[in-house]
Amino acid sequence: MKEEEIQLVKNAQKGEAESFGKLYDIYASPIYRFVYLKTSHKEDAEDLTHQVFLSAWQNIKSFQFQGFPFSSWLYKIASNSVIDYYRTKKYHLNIETIAENQIAENFETGNALDDSFDLQTIKNSLSHLEPVQQNVLIMKFVNDMSNKEIASALNKNEGAIRVIQHRALKQLKIILETDKNIKIV
Repeated sequence: MKEEEIQLVKNAQKGEAESFGKLYDIYASPIYRFVYLKTSHKEDAEDLTHQVFLSAWQNIKSFQFQGFPFSSWLYKIASNSVIDYYRTKKYHLNIETIAENQIAENFETGNALDDSFDLQTIKNSLSHLEPVQQNVLIMKFVNDMSNKEIASALNKNEGAIRVIQHRALKQLKIILETDKNIKIV
């Protein structure tokens, strides 16, 4: 964790809104992107992102440094907000409607995905994965988070994250091979 981030969090815990505003500036886009990929609705993603940061501000004094970045705590709040969103909205994730420019350009899944696949195919395939697998792949390859950060955000250990990621990529490969009727090397 960066020393600057630690100081911003400590200042925010003392009630300094300006410090929290700087944390917001740093993390609003990645949190929005995560929420948007899970909800596929711009307005809902904006509302949920606002709720995540409102909740973070209201509960910042309870945040404790445990060797994880502040962002892990925000992703935990965001994940819980998305779960609550689906409990109350009663409709499902539709990855197909995600605008291509909303997804980071570094979405790669190693050798499992070939550059010849278009983004639409990947979005459609992701929708067939379990929500936790979607979360791990989005956090890892869209938001470029480490396994340690993902583990913290999802209340799992790093080994579990590696297993989930491996299984999700394996499943994604099967889905893509089935959809395209080709073999991915």
